[in-house]
Amino acid sequence: MRERLENIRTEALARIAAAESEDELREIRTGLFGKKGAITQATKMLGRLPAADRPQAGGLVNETRALLERAWEDKNSALGAEALAARLRRETIDVTLPGTVLPAGRQHPLNMVIADIEDIFLGLGFSIAEGPEIETDYYNFEALNLPPDHPARDMQDSFYITEELLLRSQTSPVQIRAMEKMCPRLPVKIIAPGKVYRNDDDATHSPMFHQVEGLLVDKGVRMADLKGVLLCFIREMFGPEREIRMRPSFFPFTEPSAEIDVSCMFCGGDGCRLCKGTGWIEILGSGMVHPRVLTMGGYDANTVTGFAFGVGVERVAMLKYGIDDMRLLFDNDIRFLRQF
Repeated sequence: MRERLENIRTEALARIAAAESEDELREIRTGLFGKKGAITQATKMLGRLPAADRPQAGGLVNETRALLERAWEDKNSALGAEALAARLRRETIDVTLPGTVLPAGRQHPLNMVIADIEDIFLGLGFSIAEGPEIETDYYNFEALNLPPDHPARDMQDSFYITEELLLRSQTSPVQIRAMEKMCPRLPVKIIAPGKVYRNDDDATHSPMFHQVEGLLVDKGVRMADLKGVLLCFIREMFGPEREIRMRPSFFPFTEPSAEIDVSCMFCGGDGCRLCKGTGWIEILGSGMVHPRVLTMGGYDANTVTGFAFGVGVERVAMLKYGIDDMRLLFDNDIRFLRQF
């Protein structure tokens, strides 16, 4: 065994010293310590020796293994240093040259508008509430006074996963969830930003878009409070000279309901192509919370009232930045995004 190990050591040390590349050095290591390597086979032979000779032979094997591993590591380090030095000689680095400037990222205009809306309403004392994008039919429709046979459901034709689950068509379900969570505490004063989904796709509609809905429930809430809050929002978003008007409308979850128009920010109300000569642009829907919706949220409709509103973020962004096609917001064209 001693003679065998000396032969392995002599031959291996010579091969390691003569190795000229890291690949050649890896082959030597496999030949020594691999599954069928010389040191591995010598270790297996220990079991066939007499019991009295095994301790001495085992010590010789371990001593040889340690010696060859140190020699291999030293040679590997030397070859690595030589390779690095050769690379540095080939590659000239001028440390005085300016570094590569990476393009800075930009915030998406939709995120900018959502942040602006949140800042405005946080300043008015509202808090931010969130809810699931995969919603139940109950929260998306029935709790909002839209029973299964209600014709207004057709206007919000959405994407169903099962008969009871769908991608929410509005963030209004968050209003019901917020009332359920907070009842009987007052006031309930929240905004609910998030993605919603409807079966629309053209220059002014997208199958996925963003909405911010607001809800205020308390004792003595009036339509005048709704108008005051929305006028403050519009002026903070589009400028202090903006005016609003309220037109009667219909929403199943509010009564009375109103569409909110803003005086045209492009012509100042004189009439232009964008406002179709009227001087007004429709901006959002709103109204006093329907008593049935208050009841579904757990509140007594005889003692509290509330208002709600919903605004499309894409519509606000298009008006704020003069964008004429909603699809530009989702094209991921860096030339478009750089403008913001």
